[in-house]
Amino acid sequence: MWDHEIRAMASTHAIIAASVFMATVLPAVLLPGFSVYGTHLLWLYAVSGAVTAVSVAVFWLLGITPPTKKHTLGYKLSRLFRSCLYFFLSCLFFHTVVVLYGAPLIESALETFSFAVLLTSLTTLRCLCVLGPNVQAWIRVFSRHGAMSVWDTCLQITVACTLVGAWIGAFPIPLDWDRPWQVWPVSCSLGSLIGYLTGLVAAPAWIHYHRKQLTYKCK
Repeated sequence: MWDHEIRAMASTHAIIAASVFMATVLPAVLLPGFSVYGTHLLWLYAVSGAVTAVSVAVFWLLGITPPTKKHTLGYKLSRLFRSCLYFFLSCLFFHTVVVLYGAPLIESALETFSFAVLLTSLTTLRCLCVLGPNVQAWIRVFSRHGAMSVWDTCLQITVACTLVGAWIGAFPIPLDWDRPWQVWPVSCSLGSLIGYLTGLVAAPAWIHYHRKQLTYKCK
């Protein structure tokens, strides 16, 4: 029943995963001294930018992004402005949460905010692509039995995997192993990205395996 959506989802995820790979490999080839550890912030923004650009383009081309009720230029600009505003507010939200969980408040503020940008690119941006700038729809999707489509279920899985990966990535930081990947926020960035990529693989696989049991109600 959901074979077409699952194939489209798998193709979309493959393209996004490829963008992460290219954002890691191309700078390493073109820029001397580039590395995930040595120039971590540059890599972090390269990945965030690649995921953002490719996700927006692919979801728009596939028609996953919810259609606008109005076709006026003013309404579309308003929608774009609200999306950008939510993206920025999400960066501030993640920055605040990460600081409350123990990240340096002032000493590494740029690193903390950069990590917040990555989390926003991997989670909030996907909400914007699938649901649009509609906070009520976001709350509905992440509530119990709130999914209304396979894309909603996919959103739940990928966001959960990303956040769990970021949380697990924080565990090695306090250990005195003196490894370059323990420098803030390298391990958390790698953890969130690994979690995100895991979600890209797990979501279509889980939905395919449970496709006969999936039922969605229009609300």
